[in-house]
Amino acid sequence: MIQRFSLALIAAALVAGCSSGVKLDQAPVEERNTGAVSTSGSGTGNGAGTSQSAVAGVDLSANANKNAGPAGVERIVYFDYDSYTVKPQFQSQLDAHARFLKANSARKVALEGHTDERGGREYNLALGQKRAEAVRRALTLLGVSDSQLEAVSFGKEKPAAMGTDEASLAQNRRVEISYR
Repeated sequence: MIQRFSLALIAAALVAGCSSGVKLDQAPVEERNTGAVSTSGSGTGNGAGTSQSAVAGVDLSANANKNAGPAGVERIVYFDYDSYTVKPQFQSQLDAHARFLKANSARKVALEGHTDERGGREYNLALGQKRAEAVRRALTLLGVSDSQLEAVSFGKEKPAAMGTDEASLAQNRRVEISYR
């Protein structure tokens, strides 16, 4: 009897210890006009004293080319099945990216390696990484600073095409050059 009571007491203490005093449904809201903070939790502000003009507009034209790389240059390098060798047909494309990155030393790129769906998860993550590293190596040999490049692998997790035919699988064996 005492053991049951002890176990029940321990269980109650554990449950009580796991609870949080934070009220998640009552987020603090700052009143812009007075600077006061309200935690009423109602979430139904009446909007008194506010208007559409109080919200600053966003100029998208200034940031439109923020993530742009060299104009008119493809950002995807494709690979053969089970290979991480950069094909000669992509050399001019990598040359253009290298010239752009050397001229814009503050710019950085993520080299995102991908594979098709064949093979295990770990194998494809490793192959995607090898593909990204191969493109990284090619760009550094062309004079791009290694600090501008980040090689990452997504393996088979983000396919570009969903089919199981060879054309779809070939689209998934790639490295995407993503400017940051």
